[in-house]
Amino acid sequence: MAEGEAGGSEMVEAVRAGDQGVFAELAERYRHELRVHCYRMLGSFTEAEDIVQDTLLRAWRKRESFQGRSTFRAWLYRIATNACLDVLSSPARGREVVVAAGADGMRVPMAEVGWLQPYPDALLDLAAPGEGEPDAVVITRETIELAFLAAIQHLPPRQRAVLILRDVLGWPAAETAAALELSVVSVKSALQRARVTMREQLPERRSDWGRGAPPSEEERAVLQRYLEASDRADLAALAELLRADARQTMPPLAAVYDGREAILAMWRPVLVGPEAWGEWRGVRTAANRQPAVANYVRRDGERDFSAVNLDVLRIEGDQVVEITTFGVDLFAAFGLATRV
Repeated sequence: MAEGEAGGSEMVEAVRAGDQGVFAELAERYRHELRVHCYRMLGSFTEAEDIVQDTLLRAWRKRESFQGRSTFRAWLYRIATNACLDVLSSPARGREVVVAAGADGMRVPMAEVGWLQPYPDALLDLAAPGEGEPDAVVITRETIELAFLAAIQHLPPRQRAVLILRDVLGWPAAETAAALELSVVSVKSALQRARVTMREQLPERRSDWGRGAPPSEEERAVLQRYLEASDRADLAALAELLRADARQTMPPLAAVYDGREAILAMWRPVLVGPEAWGEWRGVRTAANRQPAVANYVRRDGERDFSAVNLDVLRIEGDQVVEITTFGVDLFAAFGLATRV
């Protein structure tokens, strides 16, 4: 059943009448892109998984409210967006943006969002429409990269929802207003304020490096050099790969390592010398349309390599300019083992 048929009377009646087969077919079709949408709203992959399940349960329970005036997809997005807003407004969530500054005293959005998690590229591929489909922009735009995800978390929830629905999904102002139960004037005002905040939060050179495509050949080459240098614990080679003003952050810690020397000073004890952790091994992967490395270490006397962390890289030219390091919690989602 094509999306163009989603407003058809037969489908409407089938869903409203409780036809689980029709409902399940449509729901499954949009599950992956709904997860991406919820991930943008929440910044957390695991929370997004939970909210998608909640969205589909809500949709089933409210199936009689689907009148077919919009597509089934748009109806699900409306439910998902409001489910995310419910989570964001809940006192139990208890997540606040903290203040983290770099060496220059400027705030660092990436280090201020402790709940930020990476999103596996393999799962982004499942959510991406085929070429030429009207909603191809949903995944191919640069609005899935970590810098965007960190920046958007600084917006108040309704501004965040408006920005995503209008600028990411391309919804008209009237449709966005209806989904959020706001006036069109309120939607336009919220979007204007959200855009101002995003310009303040995103890196200055954002327009130069932002892209929606998978990592380029040049990025993959730099990634391979980074991986090999890490495996050799070659600090000199790693120093060549890092730009002088490179930065590393480690959610959920509000830590900022500013500059090549600060990063190398943090790496040195675990890579070389009497306190070195052991033999290192990296595995290529990709997250948020950025190159990434899953890092493993085999300590003295151990047979296997144990997972340590996941480095997501931002590369400009032939150098690494930003590293966001995550724990091992999502290795399974990336198809990665915790011991190799």
